[in-house]
Amino acid sequence: MNTATPAATKFGLLATLAVTGVAIAVFVTERSGTALAPGFAAPFLWLFSSLFLVRVLGQLFVRLRRPTWLPPTEEWNLSPYQLLLPAQVAILAVMAWVNIAFSLGHGPPVDARPRLGEGVLVFAYVYAGAMAVRYVIRMSRQPDERWFGGTIPIVFHWVLAAYLYVFGWFHASY
Repeated sequence: MNTATPAATKFGLLATLAVTGVAIAVFVTERSGTALAPGFAAPFLWLFSSLFLVRVLGQLFVRLRRPTWLPPTEEWNLSPYQLLLPAQVAILAVMAWVNIAFSLGHGPPVDARPRLGEGVLVFAYVYAGAMAVRYVIRMSRQPDERWFGGTIPIVFHWVLAAYLYVFGWFHASY
């Protein structure tokens, strides 16, 4: 295992992957064959949003405090932080708007749009697949950092792909 990646970070990444995987498995097994209710999708959307929020807050904490139990900023993103943070805040704001609409059961984000859902599902599959390829490439280019080095962005892109999957499936189910 990569000695440069702190144990707490490894645990956090594995926990994030496990929670995301279990949530998607529950979503897939519990969804009905008919149109989904917004209230069914809402807890999953909130969960994935919360995981992404933890990533954004962790990244900010690293920049402000530089704790030894989290890796340095360079392992958190490829984009300049001055661009990344506003983009992440915007993503979280949109997620909150969508999540609130799903929790309330009404609003533009829950107005059924099957074609939108199908497109979002395709994007979610491609997005998750691209992150799997990114992981394989990273590990082949950085064998000394295997299994965890530089994986924070990859793991949380999978979280975002899971969010899109739930959102897309909701709309595609109509």
